[in-house]
Amino acid sequence: MRIGELARRSGVPARMLRYYEEQGLMTPRRLDNGYREYDEHLVDRVGKIRSLIDAGIPTRIIGDILPCLGQPQVIVVADPDPGLREILLEERERMTRKIDVLTQNRDSITQYIQAMDVADSSPDGQMGT
Repeated sequence: MRIGELARRSGVPARMLRYYEEQGLMTPRRLDNGYREYDEHLVDRVGKIRSLIDAGIPTRIIGDILPCLGQPQVIVVADPDPGLREILLEERERMTRKIDVLTQNRDSITQYIQAMDVADSSPDGQMGT
């Protein structure tokens, strides 16, 4: 598929896909005419890259993590960056804090929805009566 199709299917702009390629996060095939051809598996890979970026993980670290994604056994990258373990520990902790906040927010929204449902079902439409 061409880059426009990959952009449409992945929801990631073509400009960002070219950046991922520059960073070595994905490699399209080159046709005889020089055009890039993106394989089907890259739709999933782009989604994984995007979710890691959205989680705040820098692309230099994503390159080290990508071989491990979707594998039954973790693959350790040969000669990892000496500070990578500490960075990953910090990122994991940051993600955990973010998940905790999102969980609290989700639970609060659920409670509010439940209160609205109770109010809708009460005879006078007032909460707590």
